[in-house]
Amino acid sequence: MSAPELNVDDLFADDPMTAPLTYPGRIPPTSGLFADGKYARLNVVDGEPAEAWVLDTDLGRLDYRLDQLGVAPMSERHRVIAVGSNAAPSQLHRKFVNHDVRPVIPLTLADVTGIAPGVSAHINRNGYIPAAPIAVPGETSRLFVLWLDEPQFEILDATEPNYDRRLLPSDNFPVMLTSGVPLPACFVYVGKHGYLSDETGQALRLGEQSALIARVIALSAELRNLCGSTVSEFIEQAQDVTVREAVYETFRLQGWARPQPEFGGTPLPSM
Repeated sequence: MSAPELNVDDLFADDPMTAPLTYPGRIPPTSGLFADGKYARLNVVDGEPAEAWVLDTDLGRLDYRLDQLGVAPMSERHRVIAVGSNAAPSQLHRKFVNHDVRPVIPLTLADVTGIAPGVSAHINRNGYIPAAPIAVPGETSRLFVLWLDEPQFEILDATEPNYDRRLLPSDNFPVMLTSGVPLPACFVYVGKHGYLSDETGQALRLGEQSALIARVIALSAELRNLCGSTVSEFIEQAQDVTVREAVYETFRLQGWARPQPEFGGTPLPSM
């Protein structure tokens, strides 16, 4: 008897756009196929590429299931590393359904060397502080790779106005599927505002959102004057674009917003 599908209610109960403190959202515990509002567990097959991995729901290999659904095969999809909420099915569902694009997306776990989830030096209009990749030579992070068809790729670009999509050089940032199969170069979204560091210059790491907001508020009295001294005040004030812009400027003036030349100086154009 096959294992049950992951609990849909657990993954789709809320999303960061409507519940900012849940950022980065409910992240699946395993690789899977996100299709039409459901997430089916994808079992890794050692030594095999992702298309040969097997779905838990008696649906067979991933490539067979994509063909049954009438969608693009893995060979025609773009690989995008998710360091924040793009790994949350609830967030993906909202993004794609809002743009009338069918969300059928394989999500495969991989070990990515040289990057880790940091914090972008900006505030999302919904009030949370989103992720941005940071370069950490020698460190390996287990992250999801999204496999997007062309319409999905275009829509994801459109939903990331504060990021530039860049191709990670595989020599500097190798990506290895959990099956042991290396991937060609993958895309990643790099923050246009840079990444956020603390007063010592140390890059902030992505963590629980309430604690992260409290940490940022503690950086200076100027920030507290702009966006309040509590987490709830911060989220409320951040709805105002003038407040967000003032916070960005404070990050820059104080030297807390750091550039990311390691990911390439010229952003790739949208496709």
